[in-house]
Parts: sequence; C-alpha cells; structure tokens
Amino acid sequence: MSRDLLQTAALNLKKAVPLMLKHQIPTTPINYALWYTYVGEQNLALNAQLDTVIAHYNTCPPVSSELLYRQYVADPVELNVRDMRLNLEAMATELSQSIKDTSLDTTEFQTCINSNFSKLNGIEEGALSVEQVLDLVRNLVKESDNIRSSTEFLTTQLQKAQTEIDALKQKLEKTEKDVLYDALTGCLNRRAFDADIAGMIAQAPEGTCLILVDIDHFKAFNDNYGHQLGDQVLKAVAKRLQEACRDGSKLYRFGGEEFAIIVPKSQLRITRQLAEAMRRGLEKLCLKDRRKDQLVDNITASFGVAQWQERQSVVQLIEKTDKLLYEAKRLGRNRVMPINN
Repeated sequence: MSRDLLQTAALNLKKAVPLMLKHQIPTTPINYALWYTYVGEQNLALNAQLDTVIAHYNTCPPVSSELLYRQYVADPVELNVRDMRLNLEAMATELSQSIKDTSLDTTEFQTCINSNFSKLNGIEEGALSVEQVLDLVRNLVKESDNIRSSTEFLTTQLQKAQTEIDALKQKLEKTEKDVLYDALTGCLNRRAFDADIAGMIAQAPEGTCLILVDIDHFKAFNDNYGHQLGDQVLKAVAKRLQEACRDGSKLYRFGGEEFAIIVPKSQLRITRQLAEAMRRGLEKLCLKDRRKDQLVDNITASFGVAQWQERQSVVQLIEKTDKLLYEAKRLGRNRVMPINN
C-alpha cells in the first residue's frame, strides 16, 4: 500500500471512530467497514441512507447496519462464503461418509484380491481343480463389481455436491435476504426484530416506543375460508401496516398473526395516535374469497402500545406492550390500549 493510501486510511479511521462513539455504534467489523466507507464519502447513496437512519434513530440499528453493509460495502464473494458455509459443512459430512465407505470397500477388496491370488498359486502345485479355479475367478469378478458400484456411488455423490454448490451460488442473494425477512409477508422477521429492539434499547433508547398488533379472530379465517385466504389476510394486513409506517418506524412479523412496530424518537401519545390510524386502516380492508365468491370485510386487529422507561429491559418493554395488547382483546378487540395517556 502506498504512503498516500495509508495516510487516507488513517484519516478515515480517525473520522469514523468518533462518529461511531457519538451514535453508540457497536465496534464490530461490519460497522467499522460501513462507517469507514461513510466518512470516506465513497458512495453518496450509502451516505444519504445512513444519514436518514441516524436522523430517525440517533443511531444505526443492527439490522439497518447489516442491510446497508450488504448493499453498499460487502464483497459478493464474502457474502457467498458466509451463506455457503453451513450448507457445505453438511455436504462435506455426507461426502466424508461416502469416502469412508468407499475406502472400507477398497480395503476389503484388496484383502480379497490378496487371498484369491494366494490361492491361485496352488495351480502350479496342481492342488486346485478346474472348478475351484473357476470359483476363484467368479469371486474376483463379483468383488470387482462391488468395488465398481462403490466407486460409482462416490462419483455420483461428488457430482451431486457440485450441482448443489452451483445451486447455492445462484440462490445466494435470495437466501441472504430471507435471513432477515419473512417469506410470506415480505416484512422484517422476528430475528430482525430481536436484533433491532436490543440494539435500540442498548444504544439510543430515549423515546423508543413499541406497538404490538394481533389480528382478531384469525383462526376463524383459516377455519371458514381456508389457509390460502388466511395467508392473503396476513399479507394484506402487513401491507396496510407498512404503508402507515413513517419517520423511521419499522414493521416486523412478530410471529403467527402478530406484528410489531418499533417507533423511534417518539412519545406514547403520538405512537398511540399512529396505532389508532393503523387500526382504522385495517377496518377498511376488503378481500375476496374466490372459492365462495364472497367478500371478506371483517378484518380487524387489537393493539398494545408502550414506551420504554428508564432502566427498563427489552423483555420488560415487550411484556408491558403484550399485556396491553391482551387487555385490548379482553375488552372486546379492535381497539388500542392504553385508552388514553
């Protein structure tokens, strides 16, 4: 590396570290790379997106960092290796067993060959009849077939492994996305939620609010109309909730028919108003059941809303919000709790 490049790298690092400390960014390799690129102004699109995230959260939540790193910084080869590692480990275990089996078969074949050739020496001594010699030859042919089958199986396994590796490379981008996103609704998943809420509470908790949403009587949709329509309800609800998110609010599929929204830098009163707007929006949803040729327009949801309090843990925040959600259900569903604040 040239002297100029070293000086530039040192300068960027001196800029990046104070910014990371200011915004309480964990000192991970991904975050170092992301903020090094940011201060170097190497990608204006990255800088614009990161500035927006910081404006919303006063920090950069773990999932946002991961997604920005993948999109703007990571080498595709690095992502390829990370995704393929576990798949290759499983594949290597299978191949290892095949090789062991083939090696064992080869050893047994070698033992058989040595034994049969020792017996064939009896021809010169006249100790073997023609029929006995033919039996030895038949045995050799049989063992040869066995070892050929064993090696052919290993070759097949190797070819299968190569095919799987090629498929892994083609599916890499989709697989990387699936790690953080729910396949059915397209919104961020529970793994992403756990990372973000923990990061927010650890780094910039002030004003962090949480909304938990549970679709009312969701089991009835599956029972009365079938799981296909149930899936349509989930997707429609997720889309409507996503459309209502603003100012850095992020939607996650929390599990089953339940969703979560993290709202940064807010107040309970304002977040409750957002939840109420979401509730009214869901009331207007209307889907068509093609099997029965009828409209389904009785989609509602119950909401629990809470704001992080000083010295409150992530678990306590979720538990408080969850209690409010179930209080909304107990009082008749299709409502936001608390009623006022």
